[in-house]
Amino acid sequence: MIKGIIFDFDGLIFDTETHQYHILQEMFSEHGSELPLALWQNEVGTDSGFSPFHYMEEQIGKQVEHALLEKQYEEKFLSTLAQEKARDGVEDYLRMAQEMELKIGLASSSSYRWVSGHLKKLGLFDYFQCIRTSDHVEKVKPDPALYIQAAQCLDLAPENCLVFEDSAHGATAAKRAGMGCVIVPNKITSTMDFCEVEHRLDSMADMPLTELLEYVASVKINR
Repeated sequence: MIKGIIFDFDGLIFDTETHQYHILQEMFSEHGSELPLALWQNEVGTDSGFSPFHYMEEQIGKQVEHALLEKQYEEKFLSTLAQEKARDGVEDYLRMAQEMELKIGLASSSSYRWVSGHLKKLGLFDYFQCIRTSDHVEKVKPDPALYIQAAQCLDLAPENCLVFEDSAHGATAAKRAGMGCVIVPNKITSTMDFCEVEHRLDSMADMPLTELLEYVASVKINR
């Protein structure tokens, strides 16, 4: 029985990932290069230490001013995000979960400062009873530690948690933690090769949370 839901953040609640890739791609184009989507997808939902501007140098065969490019990227990225809202259906799910008295958590490979700051700007911070981020673990997704810690924080067994994810690394982490998982990919993650999950949605606006939970329960029974 599902007693709690745990959300990812980047790309799922707030689509930072699509803007991030498009901005980087524009910058690569300005330098006569390209950042392949398949390569960038490997970095989504985790932290491998990949440096896009070192990759740019390899492609164009000359050095670039990293500090300048990083400053330009950050300015464009934050300016774009300032105009963005939560993805469709997200707040409806949070509100419904609260009404159903489900416990609500969040597990993100990003930092607590990044996640909490944006949640507050979106007006969603107070929905979450527990937030676990890269500040709380040694290894981020696809390692299951973030989801295991989130479940412990909510005082729930893994099998009583349902995770919402947008990336392959995140879905893998959820399944390794012993939890059910529903994926809601964005434009950047939609072509990823996901592990087996309970369900896939294009948007949370496509199915009410109550209906989704009934479906997930039936899937588990049928298995």
